[in-house]
Formats: sequence, structure tokens, C-alpha cells
Amino acid sequence: MNKPEIKLKPWGREIWFAQTDKYAGKILEITKGHRYSLQYHEKKTETQYVYSGKVKFTYGTDSSALQDKILNPGDKIDITPYTIHRLEALEDSEIFEVSTPELSDVTKLDDDYGRSGKGNDEKLDTRLHKS
Repeated sequence: MNKPEIKLKPWGREIWFAQTDKYAGKILEITKGHRYSLQYHEKKTETQYVYSGKVKFTYGTDSSALQDKILNPGDKIDITPYTIHRLEALEDSEIFEVSTPELSDVTKLDDDYGRSGKGNDEKLDTRLHKS
């Protein structure tokens, strides 16, 4: 049995508990006042479920006309390819994410931590294995 992979992020951390050729599962822990990149995916489809905390979900298909919605525990969002999106933690938050397996399919449009472009930015994202 494999241990979950933990990835430290400048906004918190991700716990990757499932990664197969058909699906992936993560827990996103976002620290209050932080947010992940404004991004979109070309292939990846995901559902995010707010388990705890409170987040602001920014989304849309046109970067000049994005909308915001406040999400609380029990709320979920479905994100399809080319939907621009970002979560910002208004409180320390845990988000359960299930998705198709294309985990490196991310294009960052804006990032508070200097990361940009396509794919994972391993310079700022540190991989650790839970012991």
C-alpha cells in the first residue's frame, strides 16, 4: 500500500491520495489569506468539494469577465476544460478534489508567488513523502 504524496505549496499543501490512469484524488489545504494560481486546464476535468473553511471561487471563460462566489462546507464546484478558476481561502480551508488523471495539465494565468506558464513549477512546489 502506497503512502499519500504530500506537495508543499506556497499557499498551503496538497495531499495526493489517488493517482491512476483513470482518476486522481487530492486534498487541498489552503491557508487563510492565500490562493492558488488563476489557471485553466486543456483536458483535465475536476470536482472540488469544500470540506472545511470558507473560500472565494473565481471563475469564468473570459479573463476580463470573471465572477466570484463564496463557498462554504458542503458546497462543490465542477470545473470543465478551459474554465478559468482560482480558490482563495477566507479561512483555513480543506478542499477535496477528484479529477481526470492529467495532473500536470495546468496553465497559470496569474500567480501571487511568481509561478507561470504550463505544467508544474517544481522550483516552488516541494515534494515530500509522508512517513
